[in-house]
Amino acid sequence: MAHTASATVTAIAPATAAKDKEQAEAPISPPSQQKTPLDALTAAARLAPLLGMTAAREDDPSLRLAEVLDRSLHYLLSRATLGLSPMALAEAYFDWLVHLSFSPGKQLQLVHKGLRKNVRLASYLAHCMTRLDHDSEPCICPLPHDKRFKDPAWQRWPFNVIHQSFLLQQQWWHNATTGLRGVSPQHERALEFTSRQILDVLSPSNYILTNPELIQRTQAEAGQNLLRGFWNFVEDWERIANARPPVGTESFVVGKDLATTPGKVVYRNRLMELIQYAPTTDKVRPEPILIVPAWIMKYYILDLSPANSLVRYLVEQGFTVFMISWKNPGIDDRDLGMEDYHRLGPVAAVDAVRRIVPDQKVHAVGYCLGGTLLALSAAAATRDESDPFASLSFFAAQTDFTEAGELTLFISESQVAFLEDMMWEQGYLDTHQMAGAFHLLRSNDLVWSRVIRDYLMGERSPVSDLMAWNADATRMPYRMHSEYLRRLFLGNDLAEGRFAIGGRPVALTDIRAPIFAVGTENDHVAPWHSVFKFNLLMDTDVTFLLTSGGHNAGIVSEPGHRGRHYRLAAKTETDRYIDPETWARQTAPKDGSWWPEWVRWLEGRSGSPTAPPAMGAPGRGLPALEDAPGVYVLQP
Repeated sequence: MAHTASATVTAIAPATAAKDKEQAEAPISPPSQQKTPLDALTAAARLAPLLGMTAAREDDPSLRLAEVLDRSLHYLLSRATLGLSPMALAEAYFDWLVHLSFSPGKQLQLVHKGLRKNVRLASYLAHCMTRLDHDSEPCICPLPHDKRFKDPAWQRWPFNVIHQSFLLQQQWWHNATTGLRGVSPQHERALEFTSRQILDVLSPSNYILTNPELIQRTQAEAGQNLLRGFWNFVEDWERIANARPPVGTESFVVGKDLATTPGKVVYRNRLMELIQYAPTTDKVRPEPILIVPAWIMKYYILDLSPANSLVRYLVEQGFTVFMISWKNPGIDDRDLGMEDYHRLGPVAAVDAVRRIVPDQKVHAVGYCLGGTLLALSAAAATRDESDPFASLSFFAAQTDFTEAGELTLFISESQVAFLEDMMWEQGYLDTHQMAGAFHLLRSNDLVWSRVIRDYLMGERSPVSDLMAWNADATRMPYRMHSEYLRRLFLGNDLAEGRFAIGGRPVALTDIRAPIFAVGTENDHVAPWHSVFKFNLLMDTDVTFLLTSGGHNAGIVSEPGHRGRHYRLAAKTETDRYIDPETWARQTAPKDGSWWPEWVRWLEGRSGSPTAPPAMGAPGRGLPALEDAPGVYVLQP
């Protein structure tokens, strides 16, 4: 754990340079040949501290054994449920069921809606029977984002009736699981989400006999599409079983095809490497840029191919750029917490950057969870009367988690406890466990559409650099992830001034550096309404930009990218707050990439260009260790 945050960045140099202490591993005696119940209890008691057992009393082996058994069962359950707590789902279901059983008005309403939908479907069916060769006006239309039934083949008999019947059932279940007085909003969202997942499984688009597109393809190819799909399935299964990357990602090699911007690793500790990128202009802005990516992702999301690399773009605009590359944690890192990430991440990086570029403040950038950490570190620095930042930029980052979108479906006391039990044995949240939850949020796009395309159509979509990066997943340490969920999602401690660094709470209102915050319109991880709260929580100048796209594609929005637009407005410290919907109505969209707009904002807060700094600072203990992208990003 980290201790007190320093008053100045230079004051923390000894702490960041100090060698991390290795955790001693307690010995475990070999089991005896004759085991007794007491032996089992004693063994469990001795094993428990190594497996994260902290709740049970140390002097009562029976409590230790009980906790071991409970956590083991929950761990096994998690392998089958993709980390979703069956207890949390049962709690939501019974909350809804009990309230529904005591709501005769809601029951009558559902019966009435069901009868009306059946009448509409029967009328539609009769109309179709008399006009088999003509289009009939549908009785229900899919939601705008639902692309499953857009092919004209779905409008022909009998598939028009099949998909209309499904959409009516989907609408009825939405009515049944929402709008019931007395049900917890958390439970209502969880139940509606669960019913939607079940209906997505039963969608007629997923089955050969009820999908006209699949029937046409199978007839045209005499079943060859199904044969190709079978071998696609076998190949994918073999890769998963052998922990190999998905098909097509071999074409994108980190350091060769991705993350190719020239640079040097100039600092390394047990948690991160710091990359300094080589200048490409004769002169650079005196203030360096430090980027803090999320450790839930590999850093090169911001340095993909040369054509869409934000790092390369910044370097070409005359900035000195530094990037944190996080280590992919393993079981030995299970006890690293949020304060360790603060101390060994932004604090250590800022110290290194200011030794390489002395006497200059830093333009700090945080992406996703890295932005949350940067806000926490900036608040701690200001509290301790340190002022290392010229500006702060946040990309799709949240500091208030009360409106964190569909991710809150997975965040409750029951769900967090289940996730902790899922992580306790291996010491981290696995990549597949994490990906499963994100895929469920967009199951139509990320699961079922792929099943149809790859295994039933027999097609393989070309892999892009962004898709290859997305497959290069990372892990989350046990302690850090638990603190993140409990203190930020459940407790909202950072926004409410309770999150402690060095034993003392930090406050976002202490931050005085100007802020540039970016939200994306279709973000299911950090909804833009949540990112917009920078305008509400900060007592400083805030420029907010809303761009088209999602959590990743909206940020990777290079100039020339077709179909991009954004909205931009600035708020000074003395301006009155405007709610996000009013802000969106009052702020006209602009076409194009938002990157040039951000660069202009940075240039307005930077000094006149000067000669670029050296790569590293050997005289200050920061020699160039090796070429970018370093070694941490290559670790599996």
